[in-house]
Amino acid sequence: MGDRAVRAALERHWIASDASDFKLEHEIYREDAVLDYPQSGERIRGRQSIQESRSVQPNKKRFTVWRMIGSGDLWVTEFVLTYDGIPSYVVSIMEFRDGLVAHETQYFSDRFDPAPSRAHLVERVGESTPC
Repeated sequence: MGDRAVRAALERHWIASDASDFKLEHEIYREDAVLDYPQSGERIRGRQSIQESRSVQPNKKRFTVWRMIGSGDLWVTEFVLTYDGIPSYVVSIMEFRDGLVAHETQYFSDRFDPAPSRAHLVERVGESTPC
């Protein structure tokens, strides 16, 4: 699968994620895919379990993709995932094998104010503006 095809698959994936289309959202994963959430220490094995874990999530979710970058079998997406109106900043690292995601790791962060020691050096950007 070439880079254009992977980018198109990722675009479909994130659009489906935003629309809560769980079937289409998870077509990008291999049957034996692994999803890691290092901050909570969770590992989910298998496309069906990954899909179920997301479909039972009770919060209203919205996805705003800022940037997708990658080549070959390694792709990174930066996005804002809003749960019930509260934004979380996310980095998704996807490793592809045979045209499908074999392993994904997602890192989450809440917004925070700059440290006072550097506040005079920074330019503030909006929460929906990519860095």
